[in-house]
Amino acid sequence: MKSFINVDPESHFPIQNIPYGVFRPLNGGAPRVGVAIGEYVLDLSVIESAGFFKKVGIEEDGIFNQPSLNKFMGLGSKVWKMVRGEVQQLLMEDEPTLRDNAPLRKKAIISLNDVELLLPAQIGDYTDFYASREHATNVGTMFRGKENALMPNWTYLPVGYHGRASSVVISGTDVHRPKGQMKPAGEENPIFGPTKQLDIELEMGWFIGPGNEQGKPIAIADAEDQIFGLVLVNDWSARDIQAWEYQPLGPFLSKSFATSISPWVIPLDALEPFRVEGPKQNPTPLPYLQKEGASSFDINLEVYLKGKRMEKAQKLVSTNFSYLYWSMAQQISHHTIAGCNLQPGDLHASGTISGPEKEQRGSLLELTWRGAEPIQLENGEQRVWVEDEDVLTITGWCQGDGYRIGFGEVTGRILPAVD
Repeated sequence: MKSFINVDPESHFPIQNIPYGVFRPLNGGAPRVGVAIGEYVLDLSVIESAGFFKKVGIEEDGIFNQPSLNKFMGLGSKVWKMVRGEVQQLLMEDEPTLRDNAPLRKKAIISLNDVELLLPAQIGDYTDFYASREHATNVGTMFRGKENALMPNWTYLPVGYHGRASSVVISGTDVHRPKGQMKPAGEENPIFGPTKQLDIELEMGWFIGPGNEQGKPIAIADAEDQIFGLVLVNDWSARDIQAWEYQPLGPFLSKSFATSISPWVIPLDALEPFRVEGPKQNPTPLPYLQKEGASSFDINLEVYLKGKRMEKAQKLVSTNFSYLYWSMAQQISHHTIAGCNLQPGDLHASGTISGPEKEQRGSLLELTWRGAEPIQLENGEQRVWVEDEDVLTITGWCQGDGYRIGFGEVTGRILPAVD
């Protein structure tokens, strides 16, 4: 497929992608829903007003004239597929409907330089998992030794916890260094102050569609129908605060201060050509977690750091989504098996994604092995943890034949703690 809009082969947003987002024109106007195509955004509220979505079964007006994707998410996978197909058809190079309608084209197609990208959803709930075996093993080895690296339950169920939805922020949002209680080694009592061990977590997230009724779990065979699309996630972490607070109930202040996500939500359909098998699971999961067919995706992921004294960003991490031990479908099925009801706009995140090699570790905690192996930067500096004014950027893409299905990026700058 090719679009009548010129798209660079290395662009993250070709016609094969069609990612959804929420934007506001810089020259004024209310937030509304659009899709990215090359260096432009197609305003779906304009396309909707022109009547193009009536044929795909959307009778209600204003689905895309919204400040979030929640209404559209709630319509389900059949509608998502039809809308995506209609948008792709309108953008095809040999389709004159939009291409040759100059007034409509001028109104509907806007340069990305002329819009502000906003949070794509009103996030009611946020669940963060711990689905990478390599990450869990690395962290467990540091704190409990190699023989006890994984907790007894880890290979039987996708471990997760309830995160803080209110502090999920869009890419580009500055984050202040958090404060909290820490207990330094050798000290009898905890101290209070800004975290000294600020970290990143390279993750991916997915937004839930229609959801389920309370008490009625989502079968694993149906779980992917609930995935509206995926985003990049940086789940900032204060490791020293976490080490003191996490027993017995898990992370609290160490995670709740900020979670950054990318603005464009990539549909699961766009990732189908890149579907692959995940890691072999041993022991065999219980029946409710067993799914036929490949359940992972070949998504390249990278992390870059740029300090205030660095001329350019330096790559720290290069890994792949396919290393995740527990699939998205398994995480959704387990989340609901006790009767929990998911709702449109709920965000799930994978937990830190790490691979078997050192450069594939998705956190500074692992890359520096808890500070024992500092990262050497090209300008002569070192890093063990994130410093003030550091800018961290995560990007990701699937490489096709002559095109990329990209996720854009999620970036954030760390500012000093607030007095």
